[in-house]
Amino acid sequence: MGAVTEAAGTRHRAHAREPVSRILRVTGPLVEMEYTGGIAMYDLVSIGPAGLPGEVVAISGDVVTVQAYEYTGGLAPGQTALPQGRPLSVRLGPELLGGIFDGLLRPLSGAGDWLLPGAGRHAGEERTWKFSPLVAEGAQVAEGESLGEIRDAGAARVRVLVPPGCEGTVEEIAVAGDRTRDAVVAVVGGTEVTVGALWPVRRARPVRERVDSHEALNTGQRVIDLLFPVARGSTVAVPGGFGTGKTVLLQQIAKWCDADVIVYVGCGERGNEMADVITELSQLKDPRTGGRLADRTVTIANTSNMPMMAREASVYTGMTVAEYFRDMGLDVVVIADSTSRWAEALREFASRTGALPAEEGYPAGLASAIAAFYERAAAVTTLGGDRGSVTVIGAVSPPGGDMTEPVTAHTERFVRCLWTLDRDLAYARHYPAISWAGSFSRDVPVLAAGHRAAGDSEWARRRDRVGAVLAEADRLADLVDLIGIAALPARERISVLAGRLVREGVLQQSALSERDAFCGPEKTAALSDAVLAVADRCRGLVDSGVPAASIEAIDFGPLLRAREDTDPHDAAGVAVRRDAMLAKLGEVRP
Repeated sequence: MGAVTEAAGTRHRAHAREPVSRILRVTGPLVEMEYTGGIAMYDLVSIGPAGLPGEVVAISGDVVTVQAYEYTGGLAPGQTALPQGRPLSVRLGPELLGGIFDGLLRPLSGAGDWLLPGAGRHAGEERTWKFSPLVAEGAQVAEGESLGEIRDAGAARVRVLVPPGCEGTVEEIAVAGDRTRDAVVAVVGGTEVTVGALWPVRRARPVRERVDSHEALNTGQRVIDLLFPVARGSTVAVPGGFGTGKTVLLQQIAKWCDADVIVYVGCGERGNEMADVITELSQLKDPRTGGRLADRTVTIANTSNMPMMAREASVYTGMTVAEYFRDMGLDVVVIADSTSRWAEALREFASRTGALPAEEGYPAGLASAIAAFYERAAAVTTLGGDRGSVTVIGAVSPPGGDMTEPVTAHTERFVRCLWTLDRDLAYARHYPAISWAGSFSRDVPVLAAGHRAAGDSEWARRRDRVGAVLAEADRLADLVDLIGIAALPARERISVLAGRLVREGVLQQSALSERDAFCGPEKTAALSDAVLAVADRCRGLVDSGVPAASIEAIDFGPLLRAREDTDPHDAAGVAVRRDAMLAKLGEVRP
């Protein structure tokens, strides 16, 4: 087809390299070099003989400060640094789904046991994918519209889009066939379009508009979907101390939520935890497609023993990957575990630069950095006119479980939902250990309207009733500890019983159970209604003169076991157990 060839990589005009700079000082990840002109903030720099990647973070007089993304051992003053004339960018393409990458989106598969600093690691340069054109030559296209589709890139639909800022006539379009990532497959208005796309990680990809989402992200975790739901395109923080089940909860969401693509960012977490995540994702069957769950997951593994400053870039890398798939009209979930380790990288580098520290040594701009990260989450109308979303779920690891420390406190200000993990619940083996008293969801009003529009007019009332039962049981818990359950009036004893039924029959959920690891919305509603109906019948009995002790002695096991004895979508099976329990209560006489 003339100008469109496989050797497209040779046709890209590289940025003209700036004059070589000389390294002045090296201290950990901080490298200072002389200013030679033509260097801008956030430009990429190749440092030293090994060409370590770095990014310009400050320019002061004749000195340029660079944060290095590799181990800087062996670098010395007097060695050279070469500005690249472009910002830190990642190559986005069909090789992402199912892949495992580091914080700069370099592939880790096949990289060996040890990652050598400066070693070039590139993904997908030789691999080919089946390209199918969606437009014909002579068609008029605008930015964000689809030019073609990649057929074998994973479980999600991957398309080649007109780049932002480009529009016009399709002058050339490749025929169907195998293409490499860097192959030019179209020429639009004189601009060559390749299968892959290069994009700066710190710049959000443009959209037509941000929109309000009335659709919930179903996670399959009852305590979340019932009490603290999150809308598509919203933001969540998951703070919790050591041992509260943070990682398991995030893994459950990655496995079961109804997103099209999962971007899992392991930001400074332990290597064995990341290994468990990768192993489970590769072995788990995707309930949506029947294939591997890993085939619609992008894993960015930047563990605690990898270069610290790559943690700082990894969250932006993950967000850029998510926006790439969002622009194809997909719903994407970014799971960052954990943003506390990312903030520690900011603190480490700030101490190297001598910046004036704020609370607990964190940089003064910590709040702004957290806000800018979560701000990129949104439900949008893409440039091509599709609907897509990026939902961000960020774990926070407060030292010693201190929820007032800076990262947790600032994060809570900027997110729409908070799922606080409670140590007492975790120690009582109640999982997920999400505290119903310390969590919130600001998405509830819009999601309630969405449920009403979808035909579930009882959703808000059901949620309010469950929350009221839990609040009343918590209020009475301290009295029970002081004076004992027997000293309470009969109706209040039933309130305590109702709280236990809600906790054990609805909110508690086993990640290891084949039937209970995931719960569909219809079963969640059925379990909630069943427990509330039984609690109402118990209150009616004590009002009619039945002693509270007689009701407390009843075996509620069949009702509590309904969550594990029925399939994930089996609302009818739950209703059968509810009716059986109500019948048993109907046999109780004053």
